[in-house]
Amino acid sequence: MIDKLKKALQEATDLIKEQASNLGEGAKERSYQLIEEWLKVFPKLEIYGLEITSFALSVALSPALEVELKGDHKDFSMERLNEIIAENRGSTAFISVFNTIRMTYTLHRKVYATLTEPLIVKIKIRLSPEIKVYIGKPLIE
Repeated sequence: MIDKLKKALQEATDLIKEQASNLGEGAKERSYQLIEEWLKVFPKLEIYGLEITSFALSVALSPALEVELKGDHKDFSMERLNEIIAENRGSTAFISVFNTIRMTYTLHRKVYATLTEPLIVKIKIRLSPEIKVYIGKPLIE
């Protein structure tokens, strides 16, 4: 009886391991697909004035791509941001960057702070992409 229980437990454990591995491979594959999609966006961001200053790939259970871009505030007035967004309606990833920049400027104006150079955009591509916009160079990360 104990042998049957051990065998059933071992089979269940093996099945769970296999399913976890399949889920891990699926997540990894989806992460790489997202990264591939974003690799097409970065050259276009540079055309619009955001220069890539840092580029990193981390390979793990869930791979991630981290890219830092730098720009000048003078190149991103509200009018210009609205034009860029209107010109690129078809690219969700691209528009999300400029919508985040626009929202950051809007919130920054509400606190009456001085615009400090540079404009920094950090993008982390993983299963749930993350976009951070800095006005000025962050001292603490």
